[in-house]
Amino acid sequence: MSSSSPQGRRGNTRQRIQDVALELFAEQGYEKTSLREIAERLEVTKAALYYHFKTKEDIIISVFEDVTRPIDELITWAQEQPRPCTLETKREVLRRYSEAMAAGAQLYRFMQENQATMRELSIGETVKRRLFTLVELLRNDDGPLTDQVRCVSALFTLHAGMMFLQHVEGDPEETRVAALEVAIDLITQAHHGS
Repeated sequence: MSSSSPQGRRGNTRQRIQDVALELFAEQGYEKTSLREIAERLEVTKAALYYHFKTKEDIIISVFEDVTRPIDELITWAQEQPRPCTLETKREVLRRYSEAMAAGAQLYRFMQENQATMRELSIGETVKRRLFTLVELLRNDDGPLTDQVRCVSALFTLHAGMMFLQHVEGDPEETRVAALEVAIDLITQAHHGS
């Protein structure tokens, strides 16, 4: 079981706080959730919660750092690959990014539903920087503009699969795999067009 799933994290107080905070943020919004409510849901004192996290922002930043670590590792790996990136490297970037997003689905939904808050938090700039880095890794600098658009669209197809197709009936994993298939089709088409 993945350590980022709620079931795999129950034994760790810090991670339990993160999970409960995300649940409350999803239920009533980040701004309307207080540290007191998080402590009550956890059935601990506010002081016990304060031992681990001083603010709601501290909680969300810690979740963000834990959940997005695989994306940082992916970016590091991709930047170490020969330039220009091969089609197989680009496909692997998309596969690993899709898996990382699925593992952190609750956080990514929070980010989607709280975009104004995300812009105000320090992690908002980090998210933007990572996306631009991923786009640059996938894009064909010297390719036709249509192929560059396909490369960028491949990345955002994964986001669309997670954010906008979450209410489609069926298994979320099937939706993720379908979005990945479309993203790989786009990157393949862009690669062959160059």
